[in-house]
Amino acid sequence: MIASAVAQRVADAHELLLLPPITISCSHEHAAWPGTVSISATTLTLIVQDIRRSLALSGIERLVLVNGHGGNYVLSNIVQQGNAESEAPCMALYPGRDEWTTARAAAGISTSNSSDMHAGELETSMLLGIAPDVVRDSYLTADHTADHRPHLLVLGVGGYSTSGVIGRPSLATPAKGHAVLNSLTEQFAGFLDLLLPSANPLA
Repeated sequence: MIASAVAQRVADAHELLLLPPITISCSHEHAAWPGTVSISATTLTLIVQDIRRSLALSGIERLVLVNGHGGNYVLSNIVQQGNAESEAPCMALYPGRDEWTTARAAAGISTSNSSDMHAGELETSMLLGIAPDVVRDSYLTADHTADHRPHLLVLGVGGYSTSGVIGRPSLATPAKGHAVLNSLTEQFAGFLDLLLPSANPLA
């Protein structure tokens, strides 16, 4: 939902074409919670590559992947490889760590990218801003900190949290969520300059 909201705002603000979301991706680190559904990194790679090829057949040669899930590590490799194989920048992954950090500061969010890893102040604020009905009142008492997570790739989130929360959702507000979304929308202009140096946003 967060990725879709960012993508919609960016597309509207910068007059870009918007694809529907890929709603199942790599969430293996959440396997401790029954009902979590994941696809492999290999499958996600193939899906993105197929979409890119299909767009190219229509003359659309530039693609931005809007990612709302930190566990989709493979997307970075897909974008790097796509740009390495192209004569000019043709792919981007958005938002990145720097954009999230800037958005946190703009919104007055006190937690960091690292400490506020999952279902914390930032994500809860964004959901309170765009879809408050999906946030339970229990977020006010759900804070859980686990700043040191040396074996996350081995143990998953379940090795550091019994609830799935790593962060401080009690600090979340709708206003912070809206401010994060505004910041991310504005910051995208820098990526657009790299991908579309011409004045035509659909070039």
